[in-house]
Amino acid sequence: MAVEMNGEQQHDADAGSGVEEAEFNWDEYLEDTGAIAAPHGSFKHVDTSLQNGFAPGMKLEVAVKPDHTTYWVATIITTCGQLLLLRYDGYGEDRKADFWCDIMTADLHPIGWCEQNKKILKVPEGIKDKISDQEEFLRQTLAGACSAPANLLEGLHRGKNPLDFIAPGSRLECQNSQDSLEAWIVRVVENVGGRLKLRYEGLVDSDQSDQWMFYLDPFLHPVGWAAQQGYALQPPAAIRSLKSEAEWQDILIKVKEEEEGSSVPTDLFKDKPVIGVHSFTASMKLEAVDPMAPFVLSPATVVKVFNEKYFLVEIDDLRPECATSRSYVCHVNSAGIFPVQWSLKNGLHLSPPAGYPGQDFDWADYLKQCGAEAAPQSCFPMLTSNHGFKENMKLEAVNPVDPGEICIATVTKVKETYLWLQLEGSKKPVPECIVNVESMNIFPVGWCETNGYQLRPPRKAIVNKQKKIAVVQPEKQILSSRTVHERLKNQELNSTDSVVINGKYCCPKIYFNHRCFSGPYLNKGRIAELPQSVGPGNCVLVLKEVLTLLINAAYKPSRVLRELQLDEDTAWHGHGETLKAKYKGKSYRATVEVVRTADRVADFCRTTCIKLECCPNLFGPQMVLDKCSENCSVLTKTKYTHYYGKRKNKRIGRPPGGHSNLEASMKKPSKRRKRRKHFFVHKKKRSSTSVDNSPVGSTQGSGGEEEDDQDDVDEESMSEDSASEQQDELLEESEVSEKKSRSSSPTQSELSHCLAQDQDKQKRKLRTFSFSDDENKPPSPKEIKIEVAEKLQLDSNPLEWSVADVVRFLRSTDCAPLARIFLDQEIDGQALLLLTLPTVQECMDLKLGPAIKLCHHIERVKLAFYQQFAN
Repeated sequence: MAVEMNGEQQHDADAGSGVEEAEFNWDEYLEDTGAIAAPHGSFKHVDTSLQNGFAPGMKLEVAVKPDHTTYWVATIITTCGQLLLLRYDGYGEDRKADFWCDIMTADLHPIGWCEQNKKILKVPEGIKDKISDQEEFLRQTLAGACSAPANLLEGLHRGKNPLDFIAPGSRLECQNSQDSLEAWIVRVVENVGGRLKLRYEGLVDSDQSDQWMFYLDPFLHPVGWAAQQGYALQPPAAIRSLKSEAEWQDILIKVKEEEEGSSVPTDLFKDKPVIGVHSFTASMKLEAVDPMAPFVLSPATVVKVFNEKYFLVEIDDLRPECATSRSYVCHVNSAGIFPVQWSLKNGLHLSPPAGYPGQDFDWADYLKQCGAEAAPQSCFPMLTSNHGFKENMKLEAVNPVDPGEICIATVTKVKETYLWLQLEGSKKPVPECIVNVESMNIFPVGWCETNGYQLRPPRKAIVNKQKKIAVVQPEKQILSSRTVHERLKNQELNSTDSVVINGKYCCPKIYFNHRCFSGPYLNKGRIAELPQSVGPGNCVLVLKEVLTLLINAAYKPSRVLRELQLDEDTAWHGHGETLKAKYKGKSYRATVEVVRTADRVADFCRTTCIKLECCPNLFGPQMVLDKCSENCSVLTKTKYTHYYGKRKNKRIGRPPGGHSNLEASMKKPSKRRKRRKHFFVHKKKRSSTSVDNSPVGSTQGSGGEEEDDQDDVDEESMSEDSASEQQDELLEESEVSEKKSRSSSPTQSELSHCLAQDQDKQKRKLRTFSFSDDENKPPSPKEIKIEVAEKLQLDSNPLEWSVADVVRFLRSTDCAPLARIFLDQEIDGQALLLLTLPTVQECMDLKLGPAIKLCHHIERVKLAFYQQFAN
């Protein structure tokens, strides 16, 4: 990564130096300071900006499968990125027929589209009996219904995040900060996650008058708003003298001609705060914080009332020679205005007006001296303190002195709905600033990184760190999973100055193709919740973010981190990055190799996918739209990992030589040490069929829950010296297990018994075996026949089983006590066939023994399904 330090130091991206400047790392910073991040849910404006425009309850017209020539009304149940979970109207509360649609590819239309395009609305077969009068039903179901926005379903805006509509060059109207009855057109120069850099129309390439505003700011509006309100459309006084009146009018005419191409959809502003009616009158006194310098509380005066919504507040200044006033437009919900004596009640210092005689300010004397009245309490809205912010929390905040700068901020004080923030790393020292908890100038930890914006790091964040291979070890400090997750996401371009990126080192977008096979380590549900893509940007940063997201999407993050960990024997070809994971209350860290240049990104992604035994297209620079080129949807874990993952030599930690799995040979164990008490069932290499009938009790190569004990014991004691020794010992155990499983060729029903025998024998002295080449060969037909010998005859297709059918089946087995869980969680036949040992343990909170027994029966159903109904 080429980083320019103070304009002097620059590292070549291909330099092999072992020393590098450490970019700012939120994770380590929070750990060093002992602080925690402010909760994401406390930043309502950020949550709003992430919504995709579709909301549960909206209705649309959807093509009815399988004929696709007729349509029916469906309701949005939930959204996930560009995916919508829909239910046809008429099914009521029945969730059986819910289905997912991709906005980009599905045949979706707003309400009324069929009528306009002479298409047929026809009741789906599944609810035909429930709806006798189609016209009457549609009239009732559409009464007062909210249609999904047409612009999000059709044309260029289809499937886009609403924020994408505010592109550079778009135009908006901004109210004058000194006169709310005036507005002028502004052009979007930059859009950073909804935070807009705006330039007044008519000013060219000059950022002296540029301003930053969040798109939900109450003073920002779509073009045409001023005319609708009857307000004047003219430039602010500060820039009016730069051009003649005729030139300003020419600019307005030009804007109207180009309006269609630069306008922003009005429904984008539907979530803006609604401005209520105020009851202030001129000359009222109050306490206020100047938004341009929000460092102190000062006496202030309402100097003008524009209308029922807006009034002008001026910070009091008693100096006769003062020519300029500090005034700004407010509304009833404006932040930073308080009733008289608010500071006294909250134990805060009120700064006397400039020119006030003496330092002991008294409101009663001041009001009498001015001949004014205090604004009554009824003028101010009720404040709520339910916001989640606490002292010493960390966040990211705009520097009020330089709004283009976002700094690390620490909450030093909380009073009602106001925070006192200490900014760190600003170019010039800034006093503590006062902000409202609903301010749109504060952001959660990681916001800058997520949106590719420079965060100002603390001044002492630069250290030298040696390139070093780290062994996965628990950290001493135990952190909450949410905190670890949030911190891992914050490793942006946080050096003291800008980061230089050119084409060679610029990574393209990396897509998460969640429909592809997720493999044994990664949780498919969590993969589906990941963003559609990460990047573009610096290769190291983008790939580091991708790997962090994958680690957090794993059943066992520590296991995936161990799969990705660099070997001490591996040649260094890229850039070493320290990644972290948390599992069972412990944090783990390891050095992972990340490529630096764009030309190696595709191979890196594919290689990493194969390491994780998932589809090589699960993530990478190519988006998989309909069908994966690997045809991974037809592969089960058993069959898939045989071709991609099972041929590699299995070890704890990394195999020598990285992941050249087909060529590496096992090292003969040279040392053994006394076994620790815990027993570890290593992953068995086993024959595969086209059916995913993994033996109950095996982990399917997944790093499944049987490795928990190993993680708890061995990782605690693992050091760089002892790691290979333990790995060799565990290798022997796996060989014992391997020989045993091959010699007895157990059926599924025998495996639980074999497992117990394994445990007894492992306690004895271990014998040493060596692997033969035959173990990596595909299974013979005889082996397959033996493995699937036990059969279950089903009367009906389990794909069509209802929840009651599943419960009935379980009650006929020795897992009858678990039937209640399936009933409570409404697990039907389709869900039953998707269950695996890790998901059973995780979602049902079962111990290993009952989970294995349950999975045994689930595997029998899977096997019977494939044998009886799959064709």
